[in-house]
This record gives sequence, C-alpha cells and structure tokens, in this order.
Amino acid sequence: MKIYKFGGASVKDAEGVKNVALVLETQGFEKCLLVVSAMGKTTNALEKVVEYYFKKQDYQKEIELIKNDHIAIAKGLFSENHQVFGEISLFFDDIDSFLRRNKSPNYNFVYDQVVSCGEMISSKILSEYLNEIQFFNHWLDARDYIKTDSNYREGIVNWQETEQNISKLDKINCYVTQGFIGSETNNFTVTLGREGSDYTAAIFAYCLNADEMTIWKDVPGVMTGDPRKFDNVELLSFISYEEAIEMAYYGASVIHPKTLQPLKQKNIPFFVKSFVEPKEPGTKVGNSAENESVESYILKENQTLLNVETRDFSFIAEDHISLIFTLLAKYKIKVSLMQNSAISLALCLEDKFGTANEFNEELQQSFITQMTKNVSLFTVRNAELDKLEKFYKDKKVLLEQISKKTFQMVTM
Repeated sequence: MKIYKFGGASVKDAEGVKNVALVLETQGFEKCLLVVSAMGKTTNALEKVVEYYFKKQDYQKEIELIKNDHIAIAKGLFSENHQVFGEISLFFDDIDSFLRRNKSPNYNFVYDQVVSCGEMISSKILSEYLNEIQFFNHWLDARDYIKTDSNYREGIVNWQETEQNISKLDKINCYVTQGFIGSETNNFTVTLGREGSDYTAAIFAYCLNADEMTIWKDVPGVMTGDPRKFDNVELLSFISYEEAIEMAYYGASVIHPKTLQPLKQKNIPFFVKSFVEPKEPGTKVGNSAENESVESYILKENQTLLNVETRDFSFIAEDHISLIFTLLAKYKIKVSLMQNSAISLALCLEDKFGTANEFNEELQQSFITQMTKNVSLFTVRNAELDKLEKFYKDKKVLLEQISKKTFQMVTM
C-alpha cells in the first residue's frame, strides 16, 4: 500500500479538496490510505472554543462560526441535499453536547475531545467527495485503530494493540482517515501532539508494511530553510532518516519529530512533495547512503531560556540534573538545547503547555534561576565552521554551541 498525508493547507477550501483528487490522479488511487488534517485553521479555532469554555465565555458562538465555514466548503463540493451536510451538523452537535454535560476540570482531556473533531469533519468531507467523483474509498475512524495511553494531548501509542488493529485492514481497498488522533482504553479521544498527523501516517505505514509514504505540502519538499524566514534556500533531493530526525528535533517544520522512527525501523521510503506541483520529485528520505550534506537553517521561535545555578556554589552534579529533568517531565517541557558549566546549567526550552512559570517556581526551591522568554533557537546543520561570522550579524546572542556538524545559538 501507499500512504498519503494531506495537511490542513491542502484542504483549506473546496478548491483544495478538489485538488487532492487531481493529486491522486497523478499518483494513482489504488491500494492507498489517505490521512487528512483539519481544514485550514480549524484546530486553532477549536482551541479557542476550549479556551472560551473554561473562561465561561460564549463558546457556542465560536462553534457556530466553525460549523458555517465547513458548510460553506461543502456547498462548493456537493449538491444541497447531500447527506454530508447532516453529518457535519452532527459533529458540531456532538461538540456542544459534550461541553454541556462535561464535568471534568482537566483542560487537556476536554481539549482532546473537542479539537479532534476538526479531523473527523475534514476526513468525512474528503471521503464523501472522493466517492462522489468515483474515487471509491472507505472512511475509517482512526480512534478504532490507534490505541494510546491516557496522556491527553501527547498520547503514547500502544504499538502492539495498534498494529493488531491496523493489520486487519484489507490492503486491496482505499481508505480515508484522520491524522492526529487515537483513543485510550475507555475510548476517549487522545491526540498525538500538534502536527501529529504526519505521525499518524507513519503509524499506518508501519503497521501496513507500506511500500512508501508521502506527505503533501505547500512547499516543493524539504528545503535548506523555511522560505518564509530565509532567503536563497534550495530543495534537498535526498536526505537520510538520521538527518531528517536531527532536522525535525531542532525544529524543521516540514517533518514531525516522531514520524521518522517507525519508517526507519522498516526502511519505508518517505517523500515530501508539493500538492501544487504533484509531478515534481520533491524530497526522498531514506537510507544514509543517499544523504545530501548541504548547509541547512532552522529557526525555532517562542522558546524559553532558563539559567540554573546551585545555591551553595557547588558543582551541578548528577543529582541536581536528575531533579531538574524529573521536574521537566512533570511539567511536560521539552529541552531544545542544554549547556552546563561547573556551577550552572543553561536550558533552551519548548513550553507547549504553558507550564514554564510553575516549573520555574518549583525549581527555585532548590536553585537560583533566571528565565528569559520569547527567545529563538537558530540552528545550522552541516555548517561551514570557518564561516560562522555571517550568522552573528544583528543578533543578540545569549548562548551558543558548536559541534562537529551543528552550530546553534539562542538569540533575542
């Protein structure tokens, strides 16, 4: 089978949905499974619903706006009496009904039950449209197949159960399903982290022993830098799994960090291509012999720099580091870069859940800390180490680190 993943930008409107069909015409629509994200900025809009719900503001008005947007898209695809309009309404009725009867104060739990509806609706619209134009497919609820723990918003996949479920699919058929979501033992929805639709595609690819997997983006492939942030970037034709994982870890937005691991385990070729120019080759990610060692640039914004020192001027030792990382895990904060000296530890942190202040307060019971928010981590992969001076221009550097292949700096 082939696995195709279409992101929110590719299905943001009726023309985008129609273009998915055009892409499939160029690639063939036999023995494939499509993973689709929520349409356009729907996830952000549904996050606003959750925020308003907890602030006791008018979240129902926001639900109605999102519903109307999806109905408008559907009107550009279907006749007015098509069953899909009733199904769209049902999804939004389910959101409203859940929020009315919910008693849980757990923000992450509520978040997953509400925000996941974006993928459910987009996949239903795409599946119905493809069937309408004779691209026959089966719509799957990913939550029936991908099973996780109860770690809401960052679900950890139960691979044994998931593989058992997915392997039962008939590989001669075509399917449309949702990215980003699974379910726990009580069948409540659990999301796999923001941008988790790529990961979903990799899970299905792994469990189905797919021939290949392709992510369709609005860029030609993996570039040497985000063209919205860097000038004179070029397309990388081939990169290794290892290089792709490094780039994803440092913040390259084209690839989700978890995506590469299951693909690498079974050596499933992975392509990043443009849904605007589907016949172009894009980027292939595969075995290391195919790696292109070209200087690449990654900017990871909205980071937090935390400097930690011991109170008694003692060395930062293993017991100190153990305590710090235990607290990082407790508050679900990820480390993008770390650097230590004898009596201090500098951490560049990704605070996805907004818990950095709580983490800092607890840390201050044992350490002296200094926090700087809204910094950026700039990474150069395959850097020409004798030509680094060009990167310092117009930057206030708070921290820098150089290794054999990588140059990094934290800047204001």
